[in-house]
Order: sequence, then structure tokens, then C-alpha cells
Amino acid sequence: MTYLILFLEFFKVGLFALGGGLAALPFLQDLIVKYGWMTAAELLNMIAISESTPGAIGINTATFIGNNTAGITGGIIATAGLAAPSVIIITIIAHYFESFNQHPLVKSAFSGIRPAVAGLIASAAFELARGGIFDLNNLQFNNNLFQFFDYKSLLLLIIIFIAIRKFKQHPIIYIMAAALIGIIFKF
Repeated sequence: MTYLILFLEFFKVGLFALGGGLAALPFLQDLIVKYGWMTAAELLNMIAISESTPGAIGINTATFIGNNTAGITGGIIATAGLAAPSVIIITIIAHYFESFNQHPLVKSAFSGIRPAVAGLIASAAFELARGGIFDLNNLQFNNNLFQFFDYKSLLLLIIIFIAIRKFKQHPIIYIMAAALIGIIFKF
């Protein structure tokens, strides 16, 4: 039964999370709340790891959650569930592509999907910032603006932004540097 739940839940994520891994984040958050497959902090760590390793964030997260929930078979099933909608849809589109891509309804549909994808990605960015830089719960309980920020994370963010603008290195350099700083200073 666990395998079926993993497949179906990740199939839904793969079907409705248009726009990539960060657009899938709100769906993944719902899953961890619904099933308790991981904590919110573990999801943030998983996103950080997925963003700094090869592969799609959704696939990496599905594999991780599936493996933690039901072993290697669970990882394979969750990953297959996430990938299945894309494979099915791409196969259908490829079959009808020539007559399909210039149709006015298709063009209108994609024009309507773009803002929704942008909203999902903005929501994911807010959730990442809230979990990594801001502490909304601390602000609500203490009403102290200074306890609202995680100053170490905010300082690292500012340093990385300045370094990116000044040195123009490959992004992997900054990802590795931030990971090392996080390990050294126990972020």
C-alpha cells in the first residue's frame, strides 16, 4: 500500500507542478505535512542538497523521500511516479506536435500557465527565505524585529550576492563555498 501511495502522490506532483522543481515545492510541503515523510527542516536541507547536486530537484527529493519511506524500491517508485506524467505528456505531444503547437488554444493555455508557474516559484522562494533567513514564529511570539532574522544566513546571502556581482565565477563555486561555510559554521 505504501508503494501505491508513493507512486500516486508523486504522480500528482509531477502532473501539476509545472515549471520545475521549485514549482513543486508547495506540493512537496503538502505531502510532508499530510504523511509526515520528513520535517520542514529536512525538506529545506533536501532542497539545498538537490540544488547543489546534479539532477532535478523534484527527482532528487522524490528519490530521497521514497527511499526514506520504503527503502530502495520506494525511492524507485516515487521517482517513477514523479517522472511518469512528463513521459506520458511528452509522448502525446511529440505524436501530435506539428498540428498541436500553433493551435490558438494551446498558445492561450501556455500564456495562462506562465503566471501560475511564476507564482509557484515565487511561493517556493518565499518558503526558502522564511525557512533559511527569516523566523516568522519568533517574531510573532516576541514582537522583536531583531529576532526575526537569522543573521548568519542573511550575512552569508549578502556576501554571496556581492561575490557574484564582483567576481563572476561559475555558480558551482558559490554553491560549494556556501556549503563549506554552512558546514564549518554549523548553519
